[in-house]
Amino acid sequence: MALSLSPFTTVPLSPARVPDAPVPGLYVHIPFCFHKCHYCDFYSITRQTDDRMAGFVNLLLREADLWTAPRPGPTPQPRTIFFGGGTPSLLPLPLMQQLIAGLRDRFNLSHLTEWTVECNPATASLEYLHMLREAGVDRISFGAQSFDRAELKTLERHHDPDDVPRSLDWARQAGFTRLNLDLIFAIPGQSLASWQRSLNTALGLGTTHLSCYGLTYESNTPMTVRKRLGHFASVDESVELGMFHHTRAALRSADMPAYEVSNFAAPGQACRHNLLYWQGDNYIGLGPSAASHVQGWRWKNRPHLGEWERAIDSHHLPTADVETLQPLQRAAELAMFRLRLTDGLRFTDFTDRTGYDARTLYASQIEHLTRLGLLDVDDTRLCLTERGWDVTDSVAAEFASPLD
Repeated sequence: MALSLSPFTTVPLSPARVPDAPVPGLYVHIPFCFHKCHYCDFYSITRQTDDRMAGFVNLLLREADLWTAPRPGPTPQPRTIFFGGGTPSLLPLPLMQQLIAGLRDRFNLSHLTEWTVECNPATASLEYLHMLREAGVDRISFGAQSFDRAELKTLERHHDPDDVPRSLDWARQAGFTRLNLDLIFAIPGQSLASWQRSLNTALGLGTTHLSCYGLTYESNTPMTVRKRLGHFASVDESVELGMFHHTRAALRSADMPAYEVSNFAAPGQACRHNLLYWQGDNYIGLGPSAASHVQGWRWKNRPHLGEWERAIDSHHLPTADVETLQPLQRAAELAMFRLRLTDGLRFTDFTDRTGYDARTLYASQIEHLTRLGLLDVDDTRLCLTERGWDVTDSVAAEFASPLD
């Protein structure tokens, strides 16, 4: 049974209405791209002028002002910052410098432990990476996706495989040691052998973190339309599962085990910002389409640059959807998030965070899924078995209905 959430509303939101709580996460959505990849459903726009981007940076900082002005409500004190998109590295260098300096002026960053910027290998430069490192960014994530030219063409990625090692080399020259590559498997036409080659190439480049995602066909993306029109067939489920199994085994052998269903890292190199999401913590999102969560209050910014701009110009938060979760709903969400982590759901932590005992709340689910061999349970925690990882989403969905 699906979790029943309160309906989305479009009631105007102000920081003073949101619970008074520390907020350790800050996400900044930079929507500009020089090309829209066919599989991507993140909000992005192309063909923007430097003037439009300059105005965007000014408005982003004005949105930040709404959260830092003296008033009741949450207090952003970022431990992690993440610039996503879009293509953040498409912002001209002076504008990126202005944005980073502006955020430093507005937020208390004395507790900051990680600052990540996503980069496209085709738009990175040594000068740009030097600027990011000198400004305090300490983690770079490159969207490699594949090292096969035909597969990149299928995805409509506009970079060459050779761009990736060059970008990594520049990042290291600039002083970065926390480096991630994004990879996609189950691309139409991809075989297990070609996926193994891409994975081996990525491992050979010596990064400390890999994000490996199975291709999903999001509604209304060009990729999904092309599939529906019969331009290609999706990879067979058994082949995709074989790719997933190979990934887990190969990266475990390379001392980069999974810490989340799609993320693998050397010891101490997990993405701290994404862990904040999966641990159910608080975060504020700036920019069009950015999501936020504070103590069970969730909302998204308007996924339209013009509407977002007009809201900020009017000194209003640009929210489109607001929902509040009841205590049982928050507990269910936390359980589903935690099950995505290799560490699983720890009973003491769950009780401290929610006030509920997971063993009581989910007694029937735990018994059923353990009997099926999908969950391991001991005195301290429950977590997925190796068989359970094959059906992560289905197992997590069982926890959407506590006491059911």
